[in-house]
Amino acid sequence: MTGKNMKRGSLSDLREMKQRGETQSSVNAEPAPELAKNFWDDAVLVNHTRTKEPVSMRVDSDVLEFFKSQGKGHLTRMNAVLRSYVEAHRSKTP
Repeated sequence: MTGKNMKRGSLSDLREMKQRGETQSSVNAEPAPELAKNFWDDAVLVNHTRTKEPVSMRVDSDVLEFFKSQGKGHLTRMNAVLRSYVEAHRSKTP
């Protein structure tokens, strides 16, 4: 198992996961039900991979602190907000 497949958690986190039934090991898990033959017939491949450009940008300190206070991935969340803005305004542009 690699590091990216592992998550650090506290004892209280693990107890909560156990109460929700999220700690069952795959060895003891019930087998998954069989999928219908047509399960994948209407599946659509969605490619969310986009090329990202590195930028240097100045933002207000309170804005940066807001995103950082939400934990890891603050730059990804900032990008998501910018993307949402762009998509909202593209739909309004003729």
